[in-house]
Amino acid sequence: VSLSQEEHNQTIPKYSSPTVWNALYADRYTCQEDTVIPSHDDLRFTVLLLNADSAGNPLEHFSAEVAGLHTFYFLLLVAYFVASCIYIKPLYQALRKGGPMHTVLKVLTTSLALQGCSALCNYIHMARYSRDGIGIPLMGSLAEFWAMAAQVSILYTLLSLCASWSLSRGRKPQSRPLQWEQSPASTAVAVCGVVVQGVLLLWEQYSASERQHHSQQNLAGILLIALRVTLALLLASVLYQIISTERSTLKRDFYLCFAKGCFLWFLCHPVLVLTSVIFNEHQREKVVTIGVILCQSISMVILYQLFLSRSLYWEVSSLSSVSLPLTMSRNNQRGRY
Repeated sequence: VSLSQEEHNQTIPKYSSPTVWNALYADRYTCQEDTVIPSHDDLRFTVLLLNADSAGNPLEHFSAEVAGLHTFYFLLLVAYFVASCIYIKPLYQALRKGGPMHTVLKVLTTSLALQGCSALCNYIHMARYSRDGIGIPLMGSLAEFWAMAAQVSILYTLLSLCASWSLSRGRKPQSRPLQWEQSPASTAVAVCGVVVQGVLLLWEQYSASERQHHSQQNLAGILLIALRVTLALLLASVLYQIISTERSTLKRDFYLCFAKGCFLWFLCHPVLVLTSVIFNEHQREKVVTIGVILCQSISMVILYQLFLSRSLYWEVSSLSSVSLPLTMSRNNQRGRY
């Protein structure tokens, strides 16, 4: 392609699958050895690639690496909206009634709201990007911020719960219900984990050459994966000690379901990164991004089911129905449960 003209259009043959193209600039001095290169001003040029989509629209600015994410975030927002319309009333009643797991429900709700804000910001950014190829960088940054805030809040909750349950078993009668009892030791463990993950998340975002949803191509991303695996092993050790000494079958089932939610939250990212190597290079980021969001959403659903009424927590708790959220109907002929 000669650059002798001020502007030149070159049409590339259409390929059935995404293909990597390398642009190489060469002048008459590039391939000559022992040649004195005259001193000239730097030559500046712009290469603009118009990548047509399946419908032949050349102004659809999404590359193969991110094509489809715009639709995914739209469907995710629709799912959030439908779920909120269905469950907002019982959840609001549970938060008003309080109970020993009132704080957990508040944190889960806050984290879910933060994830919804992140999805909304990503959708707005990509909607603009599809039209002008620039988008709204501020929305992209806000999306990453909300996602990091959700990660930190959930991590603090899971670590606090496991640490408080483990530390309180030796000094608490087994007939007492499961609670979130904050102590200096459990708070210190949770804060340390949150600080380390927060630093790695910020490092990952600032060290990436471009904004990526779940980048693992730098040292910060690798350390973040290692941290999540380490935390999963730590929680597995703590929960195994609790389950192995627990006599109640209901409480063991509760701890096992809680472990499933924890492991799904921490291990989804490392497992998806390893699994993504079987896909083409342009599909890996989408697989990791969509997979992590879906797995973490399922993990939050599992935790919601545990801590709302008529669940395993409701069954194993020895508190009366007055202090539990979402109590069963008082009109039942057997009275309150």
